[in-house]
Amino acid sequence: MIKDPYKILKYPIQTEKVVRLTNIENKMVFVVERKANKQQIKDAVEKLFKARVETVRTAFTSKGIKKAYVRLSPETPATDIATKMGMI
Repeated sequence: MIKDPYKILKYPIQTEKVVRLTNIENKMVFVVERKANKQQIKDAVEKLFKARVETVRTAFTSKGIKKAYVRLSPETPATDIATKMGMI
């Protein structure tokens, strides 16, 4: 079981589609550790960014990379977190 949030969340994805998801749907997308489950990803995001997470959806790319789509609660806008990270 992975405990360190920095090992669970590898890096955020920064594309035009993700920026649209951030602005419209209050979502952020991260590349995560393959062995991490949804609860671990949720806990890592809440711990690192002090934000409340509503849902986590995961998907594997054709290259075997695991991505996590994290929807944040309305009281913590994803645009604020993305701005602090320098994504927007």
